[in-house]
Amino acid sequence: MDALSRTDDIFFSRNGLDPKQTEALVAEALAGADDGDLFLEMRHSEMLSFDDGHLRNASYDQSSGFGLRAIAGEADGFAHAGELSQAALQRAAEAVRSVASGHGGVLALPPGGAANQPLYTDENPLEETRFETKVALLQEMDSYARALDPRVKQVSLSLAGSWQAVRLIRPDGWQAADIRPLVRLNVSVMVEQDGRMETGSSGAGGRVLFGQYMRPNNWQKQVKEALRLALLGLESVAAPAGEMDVVLGPGWPGVMLHEAVGHGLEGDFNRKGTSVFSGKIGEQVAARGVTVVDDGTFADRRGSLSIDDEGTRSARNVLIEDGILKGYMQDRQNARLMGVEPTGNGRRESYASLPMPRMTNTFMEAGSQDPQEIIESVKKGLYAVNFGGGQVDITSGKFVFAASEAYLIEDGKITAPVKGATLIGNGPEAMRRISMIGTDLKLDDGVGTCGKSGQSVPVGVGQPSLRMSGITVGGTQAG
Repeated sequence: MDALSRTDDIFFSRNGLDPKQTEALVAEALAGADDGDLFLEMRHSEMLSFDDGHLRNASYDQSSGFGLRAIAGEADGFAHAGELSQAALQRAAEAVRSVASGHGGVLALPPGGAANQPLYTDENPLEETRFETKVALLQEMDSYARALDPRVKQVSLSLAGSWQAVRLIRPDGWQAADIRPLVRLNVSVMVEQDGRMETGSSGAGGRVLFGQYMRPNNWQKQVKEALRLALLGLESVAAPAGEMDVVLGPGWPGVMLHEAVGHGLEGDFNRKGTSVFSGKIGEQVAARGVTVVDDGTFADRRGSLSIDDEGTRSARNVLIEDGILKGYMQDRQNARLMGVEPTGNGRRESYASLPMPRMTNTFMEAGSQDPQEIIESVKKGLYAVNFGGGQVDITSGKFVFAASEAYLIEDGKITAPVKGATLIGNGPEAMRRISMIGTDLKLDDGVGTCGKSGQSVPVGVGQPSLRMSGITVGGTQAG
């Protein structure tokens, strides 16, 4: 059953909405608008948390609603409701109709590729595995972690999943739909030795069913990784401070690329001229060899979508190629106002949110250097493998990122683990300081969530190993 047929049942048969009346109402409400749509959503969410050997919290939520939007120039008329009824739609139509009243716009063409093959099945990951089985899994994970090492003092676990169905209806009658599962497993382990306590965390997820994480080889990997990081903390020394060469590991360190560069390449910031990358299409903005891509088409990846939240087909978009800025990520409104095509990056947190340009899976492509040769090229520096929190100023490009796993590099060898290292710099400048790019491109394990303007959406990040020269490292001892 395709996504449109599946959502016929969800949004019309079950809720009493009349398809023809709904289409007519959307066409009437958005008459004279430049663009707009009705976004219907049904979402099921479940979360279980396990701490100190006990189930601490279990929640289940089911929500549904719609958002109706009319666009006239740069103005949006938007109304939403957590109720799928003809009466609620009628009230919303009255609210948004005024924005296009007397505007006389020409309705933008619908997204192409309406027959896009959905990435995901219509199976619900919440229903696929019994609640008792999920609780038993968390109990087994807790026991497994404690049996691995006597220094384990606390284990915290969580298992979360959601199932989302969406349908878009435009005033010209064009329709599209998508089914989106999402699962995430998190593990945190605290260890103690000689009065010193350290914590390590790991996680994985994607647009898959719960069954994938019932397999021991998958969840045991995450438990072992969290324990490894916690034990590594017991050996860590104070991080050096000063300007030095930094090697970033593959995979999750791509979160720095996401924050320091990716947000600056979103269309709305560039249309308004508030990004450091504004007006620089065709210019050299990174070192030669640097190619940055946003790609929402990978099957099962956390940031992937069959279509975006405006119905545009997901795509592979090359943003920077060999250091040259090629384009920005666009939703329909910003694309129309900038005179370019939408790129499949119009995303919204829920039916109650307006879409805006957002990333999907953003990564740097692999280079030609052997990762070991990159390490050996550094006489004295820092090897950063994982990052925790960070802050970025979109306008200036300035960033600060905390490394959650990092090591000293001494005479071309990885030596002591360090604690408290932060990377400080400017996104575009850091991209120009990339001197070596590894062959080991890796995407993250599926734990990324991106915030923008109060909305959160799941995303993916990735990169190969990189060497950046002369990066400022904040630490607790002089370098």
